[in-house]
Amino acid sequence: MRRFSRVAVLLASAAVLLTGCAGASADTDAETTAAPPITEQVPLTQLDSLLDDPRSYVGASTAVLPDAAIVPVEEDPAQALPATVTSHDLGGDSEVEVVDTSRVVAIDLAGSIAATVWGLGFGETLVGVDQSVSFPGAEELAVVTSGGHTVNAESVIALAPTLVITDGSIGPRDVIEQLRDVGITVVTVRNGASFDGASELARDVAAVYGAPEAGDALASRIADEVTATMAEIDEIAPTGAERMRMVFLYLRGSAGVYYLFGEEAGASQLVEGLDGIDVPTELGWGELTPLTDEAIVAADPDLILVMTSGLESVGGVDGLLADKPAIALTTAGQNRRFVDMEDGSVLSYGPRAAEVLDALARAIYAPEPAGS
Repeated sequence: MRRFSRVAVLLASAAVLLTGCAGASADTDAETTAAPPITEQVPLTQLDSLLDDPRSYVGASTAVLPDAAIVPVEEDPAQALPATVTSHDLGGDSEVEVVDTSRVVAIDLAGSIAATVWGLGFGETLVGVDQSVSFPGAEELAVVTSGGHTVNAESVIALAPTLVITDGSIGPRDVIEQLRDVGITVVTVRNGASFDGASELARDVAAVYGAPEAGDALASRIADEVTATMAEIDEIAPTGAERMRMVFLYLRGSAGVYYLFGEEAGASQLVEGLDGIDVPTELGWGELTPLTDEAIVAADPDLILVMTSGLESVGGVDGLLADKPAIALTTAGQNRRFVDMEDGSVLSYGPRAAEVLDALARAIYAPEPAGS
């Protein structure tokens, strides 16, 4: 995710308007299914509900993490401070010395920095986070951003942090500079919306804490878990011309925001990890494509991925098809083949990357009947 990218700006501005859409009704169609929240799961390859032909399945489904908790690689790893790291700021890279990590504010668009801090074993140092943070254990932490993912300088300063870690995906920029002006150490890390980016983030955040070994451990764990999950998906997903054609549709209700997400938002790699065909990539579209009738008909996906609150903001599947009848002309629309997942998880890439892939694969290739 590039700093202050068009995707970031879109998400931030649309989030403000989404608060006015919270009352929109969700799709209550009986064919909508949700994976049951369980902690002990049958491997993907052994599921009884595996579909013979996922492209012909009719009905929506919800991907649910069996356990949203993040297990640290180690509790309170040893630190070697001060640590000198590179801060990748919008105005250019700079060297920053980190001397105190006792009170940390971790903020980014997807909540992945805070999740990484937790995964490294430094959760006890967190005092403030972004509104996207949703994992267990973070409920009591102060939220220092507004509905539009805008940083509130006063909220941050009031927490008396010794360190702020961000990735430049939220701002405004002058607020971040204001934090530096009052003497708070701020480090901007790279945070690519990809599986490799999740491992790199683990190492970069660990370096800020002066704990590189913990970073290597978490990075390796993320990579190993993603590789293992992809191997399972390879065994259950169609191959060749039978692969499912997918698009990630970003929706924000009365804001009138409808976009097809691509590589920059991480949607392309997510689809590829699910052994699907990412239609925007296939068609050579950019990272962010406005949803037009022509575009969605040309794409003709078998399945549409969406964020849960986004789907709710348009009145569920029924509301979306009524508002955008061109979607109903596609294979996905005709089969009501939508898979939604909680906003703070689906594109967050971090310690739970493999679990996200697994949950989506279950909803796509082995949806459970409603009520099971």
